[in-house]
Amino acid sequence: MKVIDKIREALADENKAVSGVFSFEFYPPKTKSGVDDLFDRMQRLVATGPLFCDITWGAGGSTADMTLEIANRMQNKVGIETMMHLTCTNMPPEKIDHALDAIKSMGIQNVLALRGDPPRGQSDFVPIEGGFDSGLALVNHIRSKHGNHFGIAVAGYPEAHPNVIPENGIVPLEVYRKELEYLKRKVDAGADLIITQLFLDSDFFLKFVNDCRQVGITCPIVPGILLMNSYNSLRIAKMVKVKFPGEVMATLETIKDDEEALRNYGVHLMTEMCKKILGHGIKTLHFYTLNMDKSALEVLMNLGLIEESRLQPSLPSSDATNDSAVTKGNDTLASIQEERKETNKLEK
Repeated sequence: MKVIDKIREALADENKAVSGVFSFEFYPPKTKSGVDDLFDRMQRLVATGPLFCDITWGAGGSTADMTLEIANRMQNKVGIETMMHLTCTNMPPEKIDHALDAIKSMGIQNVLALRGDPPRGQSDFVPIEGGFDSGLALVNHIRSKHGNHFGIAVAGYPEAHPNVIPENGIVPLEVYRKELEYLKRKVDAGADLIITQLFLDSDFFLKFVNDCRQVGITCPIVPGILLMNSYNSLRIAKMVKVKFPGEVMATLETIKDDEEALRNYGVHLMTEMCKKILGHGIKTLHFYTLNMDKSALEVLMNLGLIEESRLQPSLPSSDATNDSAVTKGNDTLASIQEERKETNKLEK
């Protein structure tokens, strides 16, 4: 089923329209033990009833086979509606078509169409010979080859694409307007849904939604929420040039070497940000999990979107350290409940 149809169906349900719906993103681990660990965590998150989950496409197609394998298992074994990322980097049209045909045969109907990052070692994106140079070109190709079979999501950037954000962090108005115009072209080409880049200030997202509506973009716009599980999460936020509210940056600097304090503060921060978003009538949340489950479960419980009775105790699983998504120990129900008490102290 297309994610856009699931969103419309869910928001037509009075209870869900009041409370909200959510989804999760994962990335392909590099090792078999990492994959096993991912599916342990995924099972716990899927038990909470997400609308869908998505799986990323490695830079330059570096994890293409693994992405396809995981996507198939997500859709057909885990039983969650799956969206697969697809990028243009190092991908000639025949490889794009192979990936689309593969997921079509798996029963997957959802694609997040992205240009992708430059190949490793390059600062600028240069399309492969005969390949696509943009998310817009990829959307056009998917629609021309497959009609309306796939639901297509595209990326939106509340603070503008990192490539156009100058060193001073101030994006000129005309540049921001061009970003909106380009996004509308992707929607007009056939995108059903926008999922945003992460942000740490909900005001940027809310303004972005309003600006999109002003230029005629009417499709759902889903906020992408980064779950700060470790200092690695902060590095990701800095890498994509999102702005840190002053008080947030000051707090993070004082606790950046204390991973547990950082995670607890991240739960508090994301909870408050999501409350504000939901309070403004946005009823969809998409969590960038970094393949971790504890923070996601904490935030969802704080928001009242899940109950503790929906949680599954963790199973013995492999350490995911080699996959750069670092956590210590297993996520047991008891530890989640205990850390909720610590997080709630921050909210008082």
